[in-house]
Amino acid sequence: MNSTIDSDQVIGSAKRTLQIESAGMQALTHAFDNGLAKPFCDAVNTFRDIQGRVIVTGVGKSGHIANKIAATLASTGTPAFFVHSTEANHGDLGMIARDDAILAISWSGETAELRGTLDYSKRFSIPLVALTADENSTLARHADVVLSLPREKEACPHNLAPTTSSLMILALGDAIAVALLENREFTADQFSVFHPGGQLGAKLLHVRDLMHSGDALPLVESGTQMMQAILQISQKGFGCVGVVKDQTLIGIITDGDLRRSLSTSLLDEKVDDVMTADPQTITGDLLAAEALEILNQRKITALMVTKSQKPIGILHLHDLLRVGAA
Repeated sequence: MNSTIDSDQVIGSAKRTLQIESAGMQALTHAFDNGLAKPFCDAVNTFRDIQGRVIVTGVGKSGHIANKIAATLASTGTPAFFVHSTEANHGDLGMIARDDAILAISWSGETAELRGTLDYSKRFSIPLVALTADENSTLARHADVVLSLPREKEACPHNLAPTTSSLMILALGDAIAVALLENREFTADQFSVFHPGGQLGAKLLHVRDLMHSGDALPLVESGTQMMQAILQISQKGFGCVGVVKDQTLIGIITDGDLRRSLSTSLLDEKVDDVMTADPQTITGDLLAAEALEILNQRKITALMVTKSQKPIGILHLHDLLRVGAA
């Protein structure tokens, strides 16, 4: 066996795979103009109107994709879970209630393990949405709604291993989840309830959860000499100081402002002569991810947090790094 790989061959293979799968995605998009639009809307309405959960089922590669679709639905506000079609025939049908709906996935539509689920859905009048490439299949004939996908070439050179087809199924599942999310006006705050951990959870924290307030807030009054402002910057350690007048934030002085204003008379000047007026501020209700975007866009490291133009806190880039949001 040759111990080295032909880089050109490998890269060529990768590009062909991506091109074939991309063609499949384009065909899926075009399918909405050729009959898929109405059943897609019917499926979304079915899942939106139920009182229970969306039960996503399948076997093999379809089962793996079904598991991911169920997870995406659940994390975006549509209660859902995965039931393996084989396990369903050995007791797990009891997990499906009458106020649920079923999303059954089978590329061929002839998966034998789905038979028990199809009979169960009919027996208890549980809505069933089929996701298949054969609208005349057994699965499609038993379904209340049929999402018929175009048959596109698999990326596998033998046109056998589920590759393009798996991607198309996954994408349509995502489309269903996002359509339901948008229809319910599911907010980022609601999203954070289901994602408390990891970097995603950190980005879904609010500024008020991370900001420094009270005595930690670097502030000086309008009219203060620069000597006092520099002491505040040094003592509080945020690289800036806010300037207030009648408890309202009117400006900010940063390390950069100090460098740009260096002169022999700097210490005798007033903060009003050095500050940047009307600085960028944020509210405590802003998400950490949104605050990070502002910091990156403006190329700054700290933001004053205000309420009704009054400073209530300060958020530093290091706070976002500390919790893993950046």
